Amino acid sequence: MALSASHLRSSATDSPTRDLAGKRVVVLGLARQGVAMARFLARAGARVTVSDLKTKAELADALAALADLPVRYALGGHPMSLLRGTDLFCVSGGVPLDIPLLVEARRKGIPLASDAQLFLERCPATVVGITGSAGKTTTTALVGEMGRAAGRTTWVGGNIGNPLLDDLERIAPGDLVVMELSSFQLELTTVSPPVAAVLNITPNHLDRHGTMEAYIAAKKRIVAFQRPEDWAVLGFDDANARALALETPARVVFFSRGVQVDQGAYKTNGQLALRLGGREEVICDRTEVSLRGEHNLLNVLAACALAGVVGIPVEAMRQVVRSFPGVEHRLEFVREWRGVQWYDDSIATAPERVLAALQSFTEPIILLAGGRDKKLPWEEFAQEAVRRVRYLITFGEAGEMIAEKVEEAARTTSGRLEGVQRVRTLEEAVEAAARVARPGDVVLLSPGGTSFDAFRDFAHRGDRFKELVHQLTAESAENAEV
Repeated sequence: MALSASHLRSSATDSPTRDLAGKRVVVLGLARQGVAMARFLARAGARVTVSDLKTKAELADALAALADLPVRYALGGHPMSLLRGTDLFCVSGGVPLDIPLLVEARRKGIPLASDAQLFLERCPATVVGITGSAGKTTTTALVGEMGRAAGRTTWVGGNIGNPLLDDLERIAPGDLVVMELSSFQLELTTVSPPVAAVLNITPNHLDRHGTMEAYIAAKKRIVAFQRPEDWAVLGFDDANARALALETPARVVFFSRGVQVDQGAYKTNGQLALRLGGREEVICDRTEVSLRGEHNLLNVLAACALAGVVGIPVEAMRQVVRSFPGVEHRLEFVREWRGVQWYDDSIATAPERVLAALQSFTEPIILLAGGRDKKLPWEEFAQEAVRRVRYLITFGEAGEMIAEKVEEAARTTSGRLEGVQRVRTLEEAVEAAARVARPGDVVLLSPGGTSFDAFRDFAHRGDRFKELVHQLTAESAENAEV
């Protein structure tokens, strides 16, 4: 039942992004995706202008990466003059689509595209595209490792790691491409990968999309343009993901930790199993899964379903499932200090993701939560924090709001919560955790908010947390006991 490696991406030969030579193209946003798009477009013969809100000094590294290419710049803003003569806008994921320049571009009928659109239309290999509100990076990394374990030349990228446009000219038809796709990339795409996964859809990025309906609509695009010979892999246990079975013409398989699905991967009698094309195989025992947490079990099942669809043998899946160490900043073990285990889950930028992290531990938890809110609901988080967290330390812009939500929930919910402390910074949060931690505790950075109030991104925040934890010394222990 595996998909042929020669399966082509798109039949949209009339797409405005197909023939680029001589076209006037504006790239908005000069972060990682923007640099990759500018480089690709310039090499394809387009007449490229790059615009970014930052100044030349702030963009020194990005500009240096494009120094050998004939690229023009409009920095420090997005002037309306960019509309004149432009054939195409290529938009980085971090640029909102409701800025005046793009609103006017759409009104004038100028097409918009993302790096994902440019790549998917041109990739000669089988592409596995993966999206979801949570778990997509881990699942993407797992499928990539399974491909390599099976001896396939495998490329992993997209929203994770390197933009795949940089690798396009080196990708061969028989290769395997595993691509993480965010809602920001998907909301502009008009082509779907031949193998597409939607892990789950829970409230996230509502500060960008505005409504849950708009967020779901963006996610849906990963399967909406598929063809009958394609594959859609959907999370059966998530109602929003499961409902997309009605939104795609592709063949559908599911993954579930509670239901023996007709086609797909599932847990049964303590084992992980794969059922495709009438054949059922045991992947491994549940106890052999190296990753911690039930949410990671779902990621493993999703990866196995995807691997099965593209013809990766169960033996390769089993090897990876048993040994995969996890992805940085995702329930990453940092160190044990004074009998306390410290974990970095900086990727948790929504309350829903913190819930999954909390449910991964039976030990008493000291939770570090905060950052910048994305206008998401916190009530369920607050109740679970009261039940599972021994001590809550909040920091950042959303710290006061999170503390208030948890203290309000504590009035009506019983649990193990002993106290709540508010601090300003992550540095102060680590110091406070060191003071209150006891042997046998887990200190967990799982913020629930984005990092943009104080850091470049979640990885910058996680790196700083790990640096602070590794700086804890015997002197810190003395101060903790004062």
